[in-house]
Amino acid sequence: MKKIVLILAFTTLQYAYSQDSMRVEKIEEVPTEKNPLDIGDLKINLNKKGDQWLKFGISSQIWLRSIDNNPGTAVNGVPQDQTYDVGIRRMRLTIQSQLTPFYSVFLQMGINNQNFISGGGTGTGSNGAGKKAPFFFHDAYNELAIIPRNDFQTGKPNKNNLYIGAGLHSWNGVSRLTNTSTTKMLAGDIPVFNFPTIEIADQFSRQLGIFVHGEFDRVNYRFSVNKPFATNAKPSVGGPAVDNNQSGKLSYAGYAYYQFFNKEVTSTSFLAGNNLAAKKVLNLGAGFYTNKDATQSQPSENVFESHDVNILGADVYSELPLGDKSKEMGLTLYSVFYNYNYGPNYLRVSGIMNPGTVDAGFTGERALEGAGNNRVLMGTGNIWFSQIGFVLPKFSKIVKVQPFFNYALKDMKALNQSGSYYDIGANLFLYGQNARIVAQYSSRPLYDTASKRIFDRKGEFLLSLQIVL
Repeated sequence: MKKIVLILAFTTLQYAYSQDSMRVEKIEEVPTEKNPLDIGDLKINLNKKGDQWLKFGISSQIWLRSIDNNPGTAVNGVPQDQTYDVGIRRMRLTIQSQLTPFYSVFLQMGINNQNFISGGGTGTGSNGAGKKAPFFFHDAYNELAIIPRNDFQTGKPNKNNLYIGAGLHSWNGVSRLTNTSTTKMLAGDIPVFNFPTIEIADQFSRQLGIFVHGEFDRVNYRFSVNKPFATNAKPSVGGPAVDNNQSGKLSYAGYAYYQFFNKEVTSTSFLAGNNLAAKKVLNLGAGFYTNKDATQSQPSENVFESHDVNILGADVYSELPLGDKSKEMGLTLYSVFYNYNYGPNYLRVSGIMNPGTVDAGFTGERALEGAGNNRVLMGTGNIWFSQIGFVLPKFSKIVKVQPFFNYALKDMKALNQSGSYYDIGANLFLYGQNARIVAQYSSRPLYDTASKRIFDRKGEFLLSLQIVL
């Protein structure tokens, strides 16, 4: 699989250079805010010079779904093969403040994953039956400019820049997808396995710690040292490794990518997965995450072994405008290879806004993944993930259409067969990326509990409505 990623990276690089006739072009920054169709920023200047300001952001993603449930699923206590629902996948408010030319604060808060029966905080039922979803901080950090993007005195861009910060943050390692923007995704959602400790040793992919980030010429980088959130799961005798970091070791993460053509603006941690191929971009990146003694197993009774978590990633991201510029066509390509090591036979299953629970009266063949829309998420082993999108020729001043395709190949040590997962769909954009409608179909394999081999597949239809201001 590593060869596949390298071949894809080389092919993309070769194509991009051939399109440019091997000439070196002037490096430009990819403007994420200058699309003439974009509505613009919600920004308040605090001084006449404009270098002290408050900027607000609002985003909302509403999902309408038809889910083929895994065998043996009950929804609200009733056996159900198929479930329809409406949910709030994400609802966020961001506040970014430049208090002085060299000091800033970033806050993001909101809710996630609320539907009619899951994601609630209080109300009826053991999980709140979907009512009163908790509103919490996703990011809360302070940042200091050591070498700013633009010189404080002259205002001219610096070739290199360096920032340092601390708090609850998402300046993550491993891959571009681990630092992804959820408002500029190519498909209906991110695959989630891009966050190696999601909701285990982190808070919705964030950890508390210190970080540095910046640019060295064409290299964009970020590194962090963090204190993972505490875990204390108890392993079963002879069973797989589980999350147990009671020794309290620090985690270390980093990611860097080389920018061959246009440079991207990275004033926040979030990297776009889709800019509608407005500018030519080709980035090659690599990253890591490591946490000593983060999991634990029990090979024999009362004998416990701790295991280090080590995750590596390598990826390629490209956006290539095609044909006549007036047609605004283009390709968006991304491919990443992950190597995960959590300890022996570590495996995680998960389902986004899962409406199902186990039907105790079911007598048929059950899936290892459990009930509802659960799938094998990740574990010790390898995952190769790729996606492609194509912006169709322009036919309107307001609307753009972009079909896309995702594919993930998961090879987990705890399973006896690799699994293929795919999503196919299309984006309908209104006014740049401020409003998006996504229609998508996803297919997932199901594993037999005993043989740990695939015995069935299930699907899920999604209609997503997204607003970003």
